[in-house]
Amino acid sequence: MGKSTHDDDPKLKHLSNSEIVLTSLTAGAIAGALAKTTIAPLDRTKINFQISHKPYSTRKALKFLVETFKKQGFFALWRGNSATMARIVPYCAIQFTAHEQWKRVLKVDQQNGTPERLFLAGSLAGVTSQALTYPLDLARARMAVTHKLEYSTLRHVFSKIYSFEGMNAFYKGFIPTIVGVIPYAGVSFFTYDSLKKHYRDHINNSYVIHPLASLIFGAIAGVLGQTSSYPFDIIRRRMQTDTTGRYPNMYKTVLYVYKTEGIKKGFYKGLSMNWIKGPIAVGISYSTYDNIRDLLRKFVIKLKNESLT
Repeated sequence: MGKSTHDDDPKLKHLSNSEIVLTSLTAGAIAGALAKTTIAPLDRTKINFQISHKPYSTRKALKFLVETFKKQGFFALWRGNSATMARIVPYCAIQFTAHEQWKRVLKVDQQNGTPERLFLAGSLAGVTSQALTYPLDLARARMAVTHKLEYSTLRHVFSKIYSFEGMNAFYKGFIPTIVGVIPYAGVSFFTYDSLKKHYRDHINNSYVIHPLASLIFGAIAGVLGQTSSYPFDIIRRRMQTDTTGRYPNMYKTVLYVYKTEGIKKGFYKGLSMNWIKGPIAVGISYSTYDNIRDLLRKFVIKLKNESLT
């Protein structure tokens, strides 16, 4: 069956599983926060077009950014980012940690990583993290597309949704989100791991990947992962931000978008924006995670060695 994924990194034999999990959680949290904050204005722009009937273009996206800046100020471009941080920090911490642990369960490492197992490990990591943090994703979407008077704080979002829409509203769009995260996380983690393996096999066989290489690999993984799952992103955003009952379930949302906007203008609206922000976000996230994780593990090992001397 091959070696455990713990043999993948020579440092891991010096760490307990709790130390491995803790360093993964910390690195994932930092990576997610840095990546999402970097592309937050682009993310907000994308969501606004996803939930509207307005056709998308790069010119119109830039116009939205400029008008938001003029009317609401510079920090309005990051509106909803507090909700994003509240969600993305635990989401990325759980996702990266779950990915390592699923690879361990599935016995995936550098020497034994079939495409099927690599894809499955990524998909399971995505499902795990999304299922545990979904209400925060919905709250972030609501804040991104509304004026601050409607939802002033993350706490206000939760209390208002609960009071006016009920507990079930926190899981609007949950099914298309889970369906979409399977190809997204599967393809992106599979692509990233495959590119790293190719790099080690043909360029540099050391465990540590050069930061620039991991940034490029993450960018490629982001493009492929987000493109493969983008229609589900449209569906979930429509359902998450719906307060009128127009999008009551996944089937009716698909039908409505198809009839009123068509396939290209409806299900792929804003995809070109994703081709800009996706590579940036995923590249930063994956590269930061790998490098911060390795630094933390070296630090923990150093502390343990010093305590023994």
